[in-house]
Amino acid sequence: MTALPSLPGPQVGESAPDFELPNQFGEPVHLESLRGRPVVVVFFPFAFSGICTGELGELRDNGEIFAAAGAQVLAVSVDSKFTQRAYAQAEKYDFPLLADFWPHGAVARRFGVFDERDGMALRGTFILDADGVVRYRVVNPRGKARDLDGYRSALAAISG
Repeated sequence: MTALPSLPGPQVGESAPDFELPNQFGEPVHLESLRGRPVVVVFFPFAFSGICTGELGELRDNGEIFAAAGAQVLAVSVDSKFTQRAYAQAEKYDFPLLADFWPHGAVARRFGVFDERDGMALRGTFILDADGVVRYRVVNPRGKARDLDGYRSALAAISG
């Protein structure tokens, strides 16, 4: 399921590219170290923006979906770790917010969701199985929030 099928990046059935980014506390988060459980990688344009806050709030408020699947949510934007920390505190997010700040958008580029024109990540979600293989991929156009039911269905499918 891809709203923008011409985008590069890992497709369903392919391994996700490995990465390491700092979380909102400056601690490194290495995707490879999360193998053995599903991982939900959620790219979002900018902290404190309206749609992003609504989407991430929905993930926070429906944490049981991810907990039931044993999944780790990682939210990624090009904001700095300092911005990510302020955003996480203000919105009470209980999952890591990762800073794809420098080199600017490098991880978003590897996933095929970096908007070169505006220097931000697109709204892309990649749900990985325990082996790091993409089992669900969606990239929404500007201004269109992602559907939580897609996360729910994808996690149910890989959780058995």
